Amino acid sequence: MAKLGKRARAAREAFAGKDSLTVEEAVSLIKSNSNVKFDETIEIAMNLGVDPRHADQMVRGVVGLPNGTGKTVRVAVFARGPKAEEAQKAGADIVGAEDLMEIVQGGKIEFDRCIATPDMMPVVGRLGKVLGPRNLMPNPKVGTVTMDVEAAVKAAKGGEVQFKAEKGGVVHAGVGKVSFDEVKLVENIRAFVGAVSKAKPSGSKGTYMKKIALSSTMGPGVSVSVDNAVTE
Repeated sequence: MAKLGKRARAAREAFAGKDSLTVEEAVSLIKSNSNVKFDETIEIAMNLGVDPRHADQMVRGVVGLPNGTGKTVRVAVFARGPKAEEAQKAGADIVGAEDLMEIVQGGKIEFDRCIATPDMMPVVGRLGKVLGPRNLMPNPKVGTVTMDVEAAVKAAKGGEVQFKAEKGGVVHAGVGKVSFDEVKLVENIRAFVGAVSKAKPSGSKGTYMKKIALSSTMGPGVSVSVDNAVTE
């Protein structure tokens, strides 16, 4: 086993014995123990009582974080004609149709969010095996298959976060940066938890939210009280 460095040991000691904290306590602990040379992302992981292999237990959605993510999001849009122009004016980083499809098929994926107009889905559909595993496939359920290209691009650029239950029923996402004010981080976290709560599927039985943990990019995780994190 690799030997922990001084910084890692200090962080582990600071987090030792702390469990089921309030969101405010967890954010304060993480911020006060972040001492790396870059602005770490605050990450949330939620263990849900669902089996995403069953369609009626899939958890998927999108939430606009009130204070953004602090991350620069690169957006690609599949569109033609006026809608392509609309995407470019809205700030999309890459816009195209068949030409963009060929670029992606070639393995060049230089974007974090993919949006498409409905008429482009036959083209985008050919990229399912490439975009699907990266959670980049446009989907009308999360607003990435739409004729309102301008709104979709601006939402993606402005702090909108998609979430999807992965194997084991785990949902995770970045909810801000360590440099954010504590109040803003707490607002983002509660907004994200609230969105996941509202996305509870019909097939979920028993306890839906089993565990919530927060961490920074390089730091240890700390569990958060589910009751405290969920606000109706």
